[in-house]
Amino acid sequence: MITSVLVANRGEIARRVFATCRRNGIGTVAVFSDADANSPHVAEADVAVRLPGNTPAETYLRGELIIAAAKAAGADAIHPGYGFLSENAEFARAVIDAGLTWIGPPVKSIELMGSKVESKKIMDAAGVPVLAELDPTAVTEAHLPVLIKASAGGGGRGMRIVRELSALEGELEAARREALSAFGDPMVFCERYLETGRHIEVQVMADRDGGVWAVGERECSIQRRHQKVVEEAPSPLVQRIPAMREKLFDASRLATNAIGYEGAGTVEFLADENGEFFFLEMNTRLQVEHPVTECTTGLDLVELQLQVAAGEALPDQQPEIRGHSIEVRLYAEDPAKGWQPQSGTVHHIELPGDTEEFSVLREQGVRLDSGVVDGSVVGVHYDPMLAKVISYAPTRTAAARLLASTLARTKIHGLRTNRDLLVNVLRHPAFIAGETDTAFFETHDLAVLSTPLADTDVEKLSALAAALADAAHNRASAKVIGRLPSGWRNLPSQPQSKSYTTASGEYDVRYFLSRSGILSAEGFGAVSLVSASSDRVVFDQGDIRRTFDVAAYGSEVFVDSSLGPVSLAVTPRFVDPSTEVAAGSLLAPMPGSVIRIGAAEGDTVTAGQPILWLEAMKMEHTVTAPTAGVLVELPVVLGQQVEVGSVLARVEVPEATEEVES
Repeated sequence: MITSVLVANRGEIARRVFATCRRNGIGTVAVFSDADANSPHVAEADVAVRLPGNTPAETYLRGELIIAAAKAAGADAIHPGYGFLSENAEFARAVIDAGLTWIGPPVKSIELMGSKVESKKIMDAAGVPVLAELDPTAVTEAHLPVLIKASAGGGGRGMRIVRELSALEGELEAARREALSAFGDPMVFCERYLETGRHIEVQVMADRDGGVWAVGERECSIQRRHQKVVEEAPSPLVQRIPAMREKLFDASRLATNAIGYEGAGTVEFLADENGEFFFLEMNTRLQVEHPVTECTTGLDLVELQLQVAAGEALPDQQPEIRGHSIEVRLYAEDPAKGWQPQSGTVHHIELPGDTEEFSVLREQGVRLDSGVVDGSVVGVHYDPMLAKVISYAPTRTAAARLLASTLARTKIHGLRTNRDLLVNVLRHPAFIAGETDTAFFETHDLAVLSTPLADTDVEKLSALAAALADAAHNRASAKVIGRLPSGWRNLPSQPQSKSYTTASGEYDVRYFLSRSGILSAEGFGAVSLVSASSDRVVFDQGDIRRTFDVAAYGSEVFVDSSLGPVSLAVTPRFVDPSTEVAAGSLLAPMPGSVIRIGAAEGDTVTAGQPILWLEAMKMEHTVTAPTAGVLVELPVVLGQQVEVGSVLARVEVPEATEEVES
């Protein structure tokens, strides 16, 4: 009997497993790095054990520390979650050897699927269609383009697309570094890269008695950097192609039986528009996107994992697929700037309406699986995913509409996220039509898909609301004449003014406020103020009434309305000259560690030439020269930790010279 489970992971997945454990009367144990000391998963566990250090290599990848933590805390089982050590056979063996219950597949199954190279050979022998694996040293022009993949893991780490043979060696080195950092294993391989395709995967469950379920398929074709962004069940492609589901399920059961599998796993395929599919890999763990399968089957997959690990058999009858579920991954990143990860404090996150957390939805609604709460700090050591937002509805169209509306009305204060992109994707005609291949972002222009939900007119109105809320705050906190309208004069003098900066530009809000509440605001027409407080402003524009929720955190102001969310920064009245950056400076786009330097002071560089590489959130990020010129400053050294906005280098453009006749 399992009585207490340690989750060898962090954030959202730890909270997800804890939720099922609590519902089943099972105790919970968390482990945490120093960077995660204040994480919600630590606070929610019955017991939490510190793993000294910050990086994964120091903490969540240290199997011996995790096993020692389980014993110290009295846990009798370990759930690996996903990522980190979840597909590490040596860790699974060590857990079992320590006398603990391993909530995962047999060690042998993990070993067989742990090498993407060997797994394809096994699947080929079992009759599962596969894409041929390529030896990186044997790749030629005829093979291009190719995809480099990490043999020991997934999630986009260690993946690179190579379209030119001259770039192969450098990309192989970068992929090996990422794979080593994320999984502790630098081995990579190549395979033919299909520019467009459909990523289809099948959720399997198996018990010790030979019972195997192919629970349902998911489509995860919309990806960035080979990491899934939007997932859904069932697949629109599979729904369209006759008999494709049966073939996928048969192939998945063949794969499962070929390795004597037990527990939850996922068999992943790449399919074309005609329904032909090829085996990619088998993930011997729970997947990030498992909630969409839960919502369309009514199953709690974590509960089934616990039951199978305890030796129980699967029920005789597996459930039917019902309705449609869509999941999006809410990341702290800027898609418009090369998916640049963000770090900082999540001041506030709030979904509208009645949202369930970590629950299997049985009626139309929205589920939230989140790793953050108000006040959480997103650092640089781990993946920047904040939460998964999942909708369930009777039809795909209804599920997409519900999820898009929920995201658009969600209050997210403190970090730039991919929320606008997600909403635009869910509302895109191609998505609604089920046309969702792996080239979705390239086909439909990432820049267009990243367009903010609030246009410049909405930003302008939101800036006015922010100025009125600020005035109301000042009025409420004033010790003298606090009840008079801020800025009111018996005889009009100068207008009230407040300046804000957004991603689109600067807004200088100037207005007069009469005793009757009539605003005379430059560029806004006739506006009548209904009410104003420090956190809510209501005004009429002609016959239309608008309500704006305003939240200020120092110089950051967030305005939420039915028109769309707007993030503002208060423009300072006076600028400190010492804070200005010299022209040509390359600023750190995120906190991270300098892992490579590609040029030296005094070098002549070209526009776009890599100057250095940063590692942040388990991914490499290249910092390039903004223009051609001379690298006159390089104030960083290899291994240095840098903060966001710090100067990494400076490129100076030489002044043009003219020949003068003597």
